[in-house]
Amino acid sequence: MTTAKDLFIIAMDAPPDRPVGQGDLSLALAGAELIDLIGARAVTLDGDSIVPAGEPALDDSLLGDASAALTRQVPYERVEDWLWRRGRDLSAAYQAGLEADGELTQGRGGRSLFGAERVEVADSAARRRALSRREADEPVLAALAASVGLESGSAEEEQEPGLDDEAVITVLAIVNDAVMELEAVRQRRSIEKAAFANVWRGP
Repeated sequence: MTTAKDLFIIAMDAPPDRPVGQGDLSLALAGAELIDLIGARAVTLDGDSIVPAGEPALDDSLLGDASAALTRQVPYERVEDWLWRRGRDLSAAYQAGLEADGELTQGRGGRSLFGAERVEVADSAARRRALSRREADEPVLAALAASVGLESGSAEEEQEPGLDDEAVITVLAIVNDAVMELEAVRQRRSIEKAAFANVWRGP
């Protein structure tokens, strides 16, 4: 299992009062993939640019897809651009992948993050591993969870303890900024929509 899959599982396992937006989760999943690629020595960061460092064998198909999607020519892609490009519909891809692996099952009591279909996390070793990482306050997973609202603290607060990898800290900070930018876009569109409705409604 990867950090991205662990993040998806805890998002699906979250209580109803902490819903996670599909767009927010997709951005965080793209960040989690990048952190796993850094850990696998498949990439390094030069400032905020993603520099491919090799093509190691990866035993996860979605992480392999992420590696294959890297920009391997100069100018290298910036982390922020990667999040928006790789993150497009990424949460749906993780749902499909976990369902195919039997990690998600259909059920009446399940969550519906994407569309009307309701699924729930299967009682599996993958779920136990993800929950164990969360309960242990594993710093990377905790920071990613905070960025999408799964933790009560802020993402900045979660990034300090236990993290000494500058590249990972950089990715986490950019994930948090991207999620906040997406929320700002949502709010602006909501205001514009309300203003448009008021024009048609009249005085």
